[in-house]
Amino acid sequence: MPTDPFSLFDEWFAEARANEPDLPEAMSVATADATGQPSSRMVLLKDYGPDGFVFYTNVESAKGEQLRENPRAALLFHWKSLRRQVRIEGMAEAVTEGEADAYFASRARDSQLGAWASDQSRPMENRERFEQRFEESERQHAGQDVPRPPFWSGYRIVPNRIEFWTERPYRLHERRLFQRDESGWTEGLLYP
Repeated sequence: MPTDPFSLFDEWFAEARANEPDLPEAMSVATADATGQPSSRMVLLKDYGPDGFVFYTNVESAKGEQLRENPRAALLFHWKSLRRQVRIEGMAEAVTEGEADAYFASRARDSQLGAWASDQSRPMENRERFEQRFEESERQHAGQDVPRPPFWSGYRIVPNRIEFWTERPYRLHERRLFQRDESGWTEGLLYP
């Protein structure tokens, strides 16, 4: 088996894409505010590599505010059909403007318009008001490319800890832990 966590993630993610019936790129992102109050939600992995794991969002959302207050975050992939999990812990950093622009441009037009229409995580009067805002955004950007809103970008979780968990019978699971220090990655096992 690979001794580099990203090579192992490559293998596992390829297997998940081939076998997981729905959204193998779905991951839970856990954050905490300045007081330590945790929060978790599902997002989609949009890119990854040795520099980290990337997702995009409204930076004024609850998760964006929490990451500004406390940049520590955790990710969790759960591929039930494969009986596997990957747990990732690290620090969040903003993606570059170029990365955010490029990914936003690749999104479906309605998703782009929805980003302009939504005050993500804020209270909503009613669904009709959101739909009106979407229609206003459609009219405003008719016949032109939809630019990325200034409040919409991405985060890269730069890992310092990655655990690969495999289910085994009788709860005798296998847990491989990779931790990063100044010299690179070290590997060990954890009791189930």
